[in-house]
Amino acid sequence: MIAELGHFCLILALCVALAQGLLPLAGAVRGNARWIAFARPAAAAQFALVALAFAALAWSFAQNDFSVAYVAQHSNTKLPLAYRLSAVWGGHEGSLLLWILLLAGWTLAVALASGPLPETLVGRTIGVLGLVAVGFHAFILFTSNPFERLLQVPAEGRDLNPLLQDPGLIFHPPMLYMGYVGFSVAFALAIAALASGRLDAAWARWSRPWTTAAWVFLTLGIALGSYWAYYELGWGGWWFWDPVENASFMPWLIGTALIHSLAVTEKRGVLKNWTLLLAITAFSLSLLGTFLVRSGVLTSVHAFATDPRRGIFILLLLVLVIGASLVLFAVRAPRVASGGAFDLVSRETFLLANNVLLTVACATVFLGTLYPLAVDAFGMGKISVGPPYFNAVFGPLMVPLLFLVALGPHASWRSASLVELLTRSRAAFAIAIIGGLGLPFAMGRFSPLVALGLFLVLWIIACNFQHVRSRVALRGGAPALLRQPAGYWGMHLAHLGLAVCVIGVVVSKGYETEKEVRMAQGDTLAIGGYSLRLVGLREAPGPNYSAVVGEVELSRDGRLLKVLRPEKRTYFSSQMPMTEAAIDPGLTRDIYVSIGEPLGGGAWSVRAYYKPFIVWIWGGALLMALGGVLALSDRRYRRGRATAQAAAVQGAKA
Repeated sequence: MIAELGHFCLILALCVALAQGLLPLAGAVRGNARWIAFARPAAAAQFALVALAFAALAWSFAQNDFSVAYVAQHSNTKLPLAYRLSAVWGGHEGSLLLWILLLAGWTLAVALASGPLPETLVGRTIGVLGLVAVGFHAFILFTSNPFERLLQVPAEGRDLNPLLQDPGLIFHPPMLYMGYVGFSVAFALAIAALASGRLDAAWARWSRPWTTAAWVFLTLGIALGSYWAYYELGWGGWWFWDPVENASFMPWLIGTALIHSLAVTEKRGVLKNWTLLLAITAFSLSLLGTFLVRSGVLTSVHAFATDPRRGIFILLLLVLVIGASLVLFAVRAPRVASGGAFDLVSRETFLLANNVLLTVACATVFLGTLYPLAVDAFGMGKISVGPPYFNAVFGPLMVPLLFLVALGPHASWRSASLVELLTRSRAAFAIAIIGGLGLPFAMGRFSPLVALGLFLVLWIIACNFQHVRSRVALRGGAPALLRQPAGYWGMHLAHLGLAVCVIGVVVSKGYETEKEVRMAQGDTLAIGGYSLRLVGLREAPGPNYSAVVGEVELSRDGRLLKVLRPEKRTYFSSQMPMTEAAIDPGLTRDIYVSIGEPLGGGAWSVRAYYKPFIVWIWGGALLMALGGVLALSDRRYRRGRATAQAAAVQGAKA
């Protein structure tokens, strides 16, 4: 009865979510404190019920209960336990349950951390999250029940998709969903603020840590997914502009803009409407990603569902959430005070330009992702929009964005002197010019695009250093460094991470080498100054697959460095062949080897790649996430709760 218990918990959770969504919102309108106070216990009850349902599904996988249809479709007795448990979110129904669990978790976190805030704001926020949960509970119960039983129980399950039988499945989806769902808190806070008509610095200060936390999780999720694709798919690529990849990248771009916009709203009380619109857009794009993955409109290694009914349901939910939010915004936004003015040359202007560029970049990705779907839907034929479009349109937008990332922190709030800015940054500009032009020659071949990328990278790094140096000189020497808030260092670390990531992108794309050759035992391949020798191949059994393992000696200047062991696996249940690449990672280069198909006569197709500085892409993403974590530790956020409460009390007295 474990599956039935899980199903019953989901039904109860739907009822609780409905009460959580309606009573606190009605209480805020009617001034009923008891209804508002219902929000927190309802959030706790919903989380407990969803957690029980999730545990019931995990138990069914652990026990190989193939009477549950979802378990039979995505598991197998030979599947290792770690993959059986992570298979809980390896398909559509289970991943949707994970989404709901994380949404309930974020809601509970808001309920627990919002003690000092005004009860009305908390009630409205948790109420909005409850209404969002109602939509997803209805979706899973009416179209995607993970606890559905089979009348005829199979003796064996179909097995998990071989692409997903990897440690990446354990970490990537939960991290990505934490980011997706985390933007629901920023969305709920924005809707609550619109409903109350109070959008002040205290609201922005309390919204910032929630937005930053969601952004950190999404950054790590995207980076993990990119690295997983790099080593798993055997193509040597790390980003393919796949529509589902784009579905996670779009809310990340808008979330990045939202973080900066909240900083302006908190500090200066301006860009309030813009901030609200970004909060609505970030979560709307998260819902759009859910639609793309689960509607069946896409063919992708990342897509889950192909049932059109599910697509219609999630599309209706998407239209309802976005439509209601934009209607409320249209009604309430004109009443929001615009705040103070600022000059054309000011930090506000730089941050606004940053926001515009990020939004336009998101729009280009949105167009390239959805335009082919729209053309197909209207019967106008089928077109494909791939990397050439995205590289040609997205790349040029990053040039001014990266330039402003470095210059923005040097500008003063409200008004800045352009002459002073140029004077202060001239040394950094000179370093960037010299390094950008000189380093490509040092790498052996000059490339204009690499030179431009390295110029922007050095510009960011030098400006960061110059800003810290100026702060130290202005505030009393080296001890002043210890007195800087954590948010200050988080900003610089995140910007440094962006620079490191750009180094990895431009250098790996500019100087990578790829070779696909026919190799037999004893053959040697030269690539990137290294030598690869195929020693031989052997068969090796796995828990639920058989594999052909190659042994490839990696050497340089006659010295053996490592033996690489790429694999070609065939899974028993599906007979699906999978390539497992072998990688020798390094700080300045990766050597990547994968084996393809047998060519006869003992020879195999072998792909080899030399990837300079590619690990810097993920290292930069990690630094950006660490910058976000450092910003979250800023004590000003903790003081912001008390500030929000004091502001609310003053507003009530007025």
